[in-house]
Formats: sequence, structure tokens, C-alpha cells
Amino acid sequence: MKQLLEGSLAVAEAVRLCLPQVVAAYPITPQTHIIERLAQHVANGELEAEFINAESEFGAASIVLGAVAAGARSFTATASQGLLLMTEVLYNIAGLRLPVVMICANRAVGAPINIFSDHQDSMSVRDAGWVQLYVETNQEAVDTLIQAYRIAEACGLPVMVCMDGFLLTHTFEPVDLPTQAMVDGFLPPFQFSRTLDPVRPMTLGGASEADNFQEYRAAQQAAMEDAMPVIEAFDAEFNEQFGREHGGLLQPCHLDGAETVLLGMGSLMGVVRDVVDKLRDQGQAVGALRLRCFRPFPAQALARYLASAKRIIVLEKAISIGAGGIVAAELRAALHQAGITTPVESVIGGLGGRDLTPDVIEALFQKSSENEAGATFRFAPDHKSLTRQNEEAMNNG
Repeated sequence: MKQLLEGSLAVAEAVRLCLPQVVAAYPITPQTHIIERLAQHVANGELEAEFINAESEFGAASIVLGAVAAGARSFTATASQGLLLMTEVLYNIAGLRLPVVMICANRAVGAPINIFSDHQDSMSVRDAGWVQLYVETNQEAVDTLIQAYRIAEACGLPVMVCMDGFLLTHTFEPVDLPTQAMVDGFLPPFQFSRTLDPVRPMTLGGASEADNFQEYRAAQQAAMEDAMPVIEAFDAEFNEQFGREHGGLLQPCHLDGAETVLLGMGSLMGVVRDVVDKLRDQGQAVGALRLRCFRPFPAQALARYLASAKRIIVLEKAISIGAGGIVAAELRAALHQAGITTPVESVIGGLGGRDLTPDVIEALFQKSSENEAGATFRFAPDHKSLTRQNEEAMNNG
């Protein structure tokens, strides 16, 4: 049934429908409303779960680690510095191959302190061994959260669903919430094959020596690679049952005949598609490609979609300080491996919540790179400064 819901509350309803038995979190903007609503559901008897208000994000991650190891489907959420405080435990969860599901309400990382959205937080833990799925809308956040439990429990991997703070978490949109019966039909009851049980004593996550540690990492890598077709299959199955799909790993738009392709992640891709539609109507050979799954990185699928492009512009809401664009660097490597020499331009924008408006995105398409030869990235212009430049150009014209 469609309802007008704030993104955080819509996600909380999706979590409730997945029937977690343990919810643990520490409040941090902008994920707080998710946890508040789940606490309310538990208090009202609408969700039969243990709700634990942890003393820190480190504690919250540790609690869900233990809960899943004990056989309980669990949930947590965080953002920004909270995610960074979890980092040690995130590696442990992934190394133990525990199917934890978490929402990251993407927010800038200080200093200076900033509560608004970019992707610096989740990008900073991209190597921890978690599947990372980036959603564009609140409807997709609901649907992906439900899929995330299926993916995690089928692959034995933790899944991080990344949704832009405020831009999605605090925005009201019409959301089609499925019924409990529909979710039960898609998501089977949780059964963890390595559940800790005093009746069957065993060790989970014991010490490893140099002669076998690398094999654990190789197994994680293999599981990540194997997860890609699973992610695609469950998105297709979700479409069959619910009538909605979100592209699996990647979502193309107007790629037929596109010479220039704009690639990005998260909520900004709605604006990108609007710009692409406008430019297409003007006869421009431009398309868009949304990267939904960043980990595992779908290198081969990206190469297939981008094989015919003559120019690729990657819009990134995070930066590796001292190197540049993170997605662009990985994309260049993937294309090189496939023998594709198409230039990849990295544009860093939207940091700390700065708007990537349609006029900014169109200007990025219309103008060639202003960097010196050999530069790996540039920063997107500010909407206000771009407006002033346009006004000055018109006055001088």
C-alpha cells in the first residue's frame, strides 16, 4: 500500500517487516529516526525483538555481531563518525562471514563538523568486506533493505545499504510498503549454519597463523565475486513478486548511441537522468549509468555497458585525499583490464551536502576538463558561482 513517508520511517517499516530479533544502535544524525521508530515498534509490541540502546557505535556493531553469531537476525544503522567508530568491528563481522544488515545514512566526515550528505563515510570502509548497495530513492531503500537480508543470508556476507542523509532520510516520498505476507514469501526465516550453541561447543573467529590467514581472505574475495549474480538474481526475483526492480548491479539510462556517459551513485542520479533527458531532446548523444553495487565492484558489467562510450564522466561524492576520485580510479582499472581506452573524467562534487544541481551537471557535460594535462580529477563548480558566471557572461554578451 502506498503511503507518504519520510525516508527514515519507510526504512524502519521495511526493517520491521524483515522480523529482526535484535536491534542495536547508538543515535547519530541523520539515522536517528530509523532507530526511534524501531524502538517504538518494540515498545508497542509491533515487533518482537530485543532493542538495545548501545553506549556507542562500537558497542552497537559488537552487539549485532554477537546476536547474529547466536542465530538471531539483527539490524543496526549509523552514519559518519559513527561508522568510523565501528570500523574494527566491521572488519570482524565480515571476517567471521556474519550476515549482518546495516543502513548507512551517508553523511560527511569531520573535521570540520558537517551533518549533511556525501559518501565519504561508507567509502572509507570500502575494504572491510561488506557488500555496499547505494540507493537512489526511498522506495529503493525499502526494497533494497528487504533484498539485503536475502543477499546476506544466502552469501554469508554482511550488507551495507547506503542512503543519502537528509536527501533521502528526511525527505517525504510516496512509498509502496509490502505486506508482511509478501515479505515472508520473499525472505525465509533466518537459519545460521554456524550458530554458537553450548550444546555444540565450537570456536568462531579464533586465532589464525600465517600459514592459513591468506586463505580466509581468498575465501572472502571468492564470496564477494559469487555475490554479484546473486544480487542480480534476487533483484529480478523481487521484481517478479513485487513488480519493482532496481537494476541489480547497474542501472542504465539512454546508453544506446551514447558517446558521453555520466556515471554516479545514490540520489544524485535522479537529477542526472533529468539532465540526460533534456540533452537527449536537444540531440546530444549522452547517457547515464547508475552504479548501484559498489562492493563487489562489477568490473565486467561496467566494461560491457561502457564499451561503446567515447567519454565517461564519473560524478563522485567522496574523495581519496592525495589521490582523487575513488570510483573513477577503480573504473579506469576495470576498463584497462578489458582493453578499453575510453577517457574517464573524475568530478568530485556534492561534498558536505553541496547541491549538484541540473545546471551544474549540464555544465560538466558541456565543458571539457579545465585541469592541466594529466590531472586525474577536478571539483564540480558551486551552483552559486556558476550562476554568477552565467549572469556575467550574459551581461558581457
